[in-house]
Amino acid sequence: MNVTATLFGQMITFAVLVWFIHRFLWGPLTRLLAERTKRIADGLAAAERGTQELELAGKRSAEVLREGKQQAADIIAQAEKRALQIIEEAKHAAKAEGDRMIAGAKAEIAQEVSRAKEALRSQVSALAMAGAEKILRREVDAKAHADLLKAIQTEL
Repeated sequence: MNVTATLFGQMITFAVLVWFIHRFLWGPLTRLLAERTKRIADGLAAAERGTQELELAGKRSAEVLREGKQQAADIIAQAEKRALQIIEEAKHAAKAEGDRMIAGAKAEIAQEVSRAKEALRSQVSALAMAGAEKILRREVDAKAHADLLKAIQTEL
């Protein structure tokens, strides 16, 4: 065996192997590595975007929470204002009802007073008539006494 022939055979085999690897394995292998590199880069970019979106979502949620608290405070303030209005309306309504009741009571008192005056007038006129009757029984001048009784009656 010749070392030179073996060496040439090994060199040809090595050249065929390099050509075969370059032709059939190197291209797909570099494509796979490029795709994997691209996927890793895309994953890192997506993770960065996710981090930024998470920060943005945190800011938005804080803003929404602040707006919600502000709206709640506004609603509470409006409710308190409406409660004060309702209280004032109730006070005015109660005062009007009290005034109406007082006016009714005063009218009723005035009616009672007029009824009492009428009753007193009738009693006084009955007493006057009784007194006049007694006077007439004692005295004979009926005409003078009748005039006197009419004057008394008109005064009452």
